[in-house]
Amino acid sequence: MKTLVDQLSQYAAYHRDSRNIATHFVGIPLIVLAVFVLLARPHFVLFGLSFTPALLVFIASSIFYFRLSLVYGLAMFAIHGVLLSLANHIAVQTFPVWLSVGVGVFVLGWVIQFVGHYFEGRKPAFVDDLIGLAVGPLFVVAELGFIVGLGKQIERDIESRSGPVRRQS
Repeated sequence: MKTLVDQLSQYAAYHRDSRNIATHFVGIPLIVLAVFVLLARPHFVLFGLSFTPALLVFIASSIFYFRLSLVYGLAMFAIHGVLLSLANHIAVQTFPVWLSVGVGVFVLGWVIQFVGHYFEGRKPAFVDDLIGLAVGPLFVVAELGFIVGLGKQIERDIESRSGPVRRQS
């Protein structure tokens, strides 16, 4: 399995323009929320417990993040837990509300992402490797940490492999 720095560096190679990174702070959480919303309505019962596909995605992604890093795993668990909770509240609304919020937020998130990649001049990372769909949210959390002064060694390791972020003036 690739390490945290391996995964983030590979993803970062597609995200060196500061405007693209900025769009990801909005677009990726919207997409994650939308996926959770759309997967939170269908449910099944197993051993007397109710499960949704959204919960299964939450569990699988949490395992992935914890295998990469305890600290980042905890951060992702907390953030995705909040998004899953919000998604569960939306999923119990009427069918038209659930569907329009889920699809609308999903489309909006991707439009924002593609604007960012227009600035980058490069296709999204997931086009070459589907794991980028799971690494994207982790990248946003890591970049937020870098901005506030956390994870500086990881940032240096990523930049040594992928290059520095290009700042726009």
